[in-house]
Amino acid sequence: MNSDEFAELALGVDEELFVGVPGESALDRAARMDVAHAVLADLRRDAPELAAYAERLMNTAPVPLAVARRTVRRRPVMLGVAA
Repeated sequence: MNSDEFAELALGVDEELFVGVPGESALDRAARMDVAHAVLADLRRDAPELAAYAERLMNTAPVPLAVARRTVRRRPVMLGVAA
């Protein structure tokens, strides 16, 4: 059992809830953070040590988690009849 599996068992939820996943959209991140804050509130009440760990995970997560995408400008194509 590695440390990630141990933490998941200790928290009772997947660590990804607190740290996110690469490529998640802004909408996915907002939904995940809403749930993470609700879980964190429960942990603060029931298991302060686990709450502190979860909070550290949230604070150390790389931001932004979205995968950088290169945008390419396309030249406009002129359609018509050659003279």
